[in-house]
Amino acid sequence: MESIQVRATPGHYECRSGVLQELPRLLQEGRFEKVFILSGHRSWEAAQEHFPDLSDFHTAYSTYNGECSESEIARQAELASIHEADLILGVGGGKVLDVAKAVGHEMNKDVALVPTLASTCAATTPLSVKYSDEGEFITYTIFPRSTYLVLVEPEILLQSPIAYLRAGIGDTLAKWYEARALIEGLPSTPVSVQLAYEVAKSCRDVLVKDGDQAVKDQQKGYLSDAFIRVIETNLLSGGMVGGLGDRYGRIAGAHSIHNGLTHVTEAHSFLHGEKVAYGILVQLVLEGEWAEVRGLFSFYEQIGLPLSLELLGVASANMEGAADVIAEYATKEGESIHFQTALPVSKSDVIEAILGLEALQLTLS
Repeated sequence: MESIQVRATPGHYECRSGVLQELPRLLQEGRFEKVFILSGHRSWEAAQEHFPDLSDFHTAYSTYNGECSESEIARQAELASIHEADLILGVGGGKVLDVAKAVGHEMNKDVALVPTLASTCAATTPLSVKYSDEGEFITYTIFPRSTYLVLVEPEILLQSPIAYLRAGIGDTLAKWYEARALIEGLPSTPVSVQLAYEVAKSCRDVLVKDGDQAVKDQQKGYLSDAFIRVIETNLLSGGMVGGLGDRYGRIAGAHSIHNGLTHVTEAHSFLHGEKVAYGILVQLVLEGEWAEVRGLFSFYEQIGLPLSLELLGVASANMEGAADVIAEYATKEGESIHFQTALPVSKSDVIEAILGLEALQLTLS
């Protein structure tokens, strides 16, 4: 077995109402003076009213261009260097936070993150997913150290679009199915990998138990215990699976299907977690877990996650073509679908699984 590098959590993590008021004190404790704040237009609008006065620090603000691409990372790193920043502060959804982490890595500077969405575990996982400027998946980079500081203001997340919470549930649900595929066939299981397995299972348990209630509570604007449990599962527990398990706790088949979907034009408007949620179903079909697929259908319908390519915008007339594109990219050399401990997966296997899933969905609809 390859060596396991454990980076289970950020250096400092808090989730509670009003937590951003602690930011000046925490920055002073860290002896930071020049802060480069990176955000998106909507992210900053959502977070600004909760932000404290940072006038005791030299601050510079920058808006990212919408993608975590190599060109955007280079652009933001140049701006942060001009500011002579000693801390990169990312405020936003997953792609903003991934840009911030990558900029910090390029500059060898600490990173603080304030998530405005609970749609991925980007706030707590030490990696960045990189795309082309057009939004097509390219690769992901794991960084050698954890994020310095993560502050979660649940009031910001409560006011965020509900679609992102649903997508976060889909993305985090994959932690269990992918970790299970990566871990259960190992000849021996190190302690950290076993912990990753248990945290991944807890992700599934919390989401299945509280996911629907959390969505309903957000719709009502009610900051409930169920809502807090689900956002922390998406943000913290989801990140801990990879942080503890390293390559045995990160990604497998579901994320490869997502990566293939980024090359399907009709699916571009759908969120990362929605595509990953569909990828879980395809992965399960590849594993022959038809009963598990059927069991998830009602949960997906309850939450509002896509069960089929049709629900991801692909017309029935284009189904085979889309399946071919997804399978082509999902099974490329180095893709995470090949990390699973079972037999290697071919392009034809994925096409068959996609079309089989579509046929099952039609019989049950």
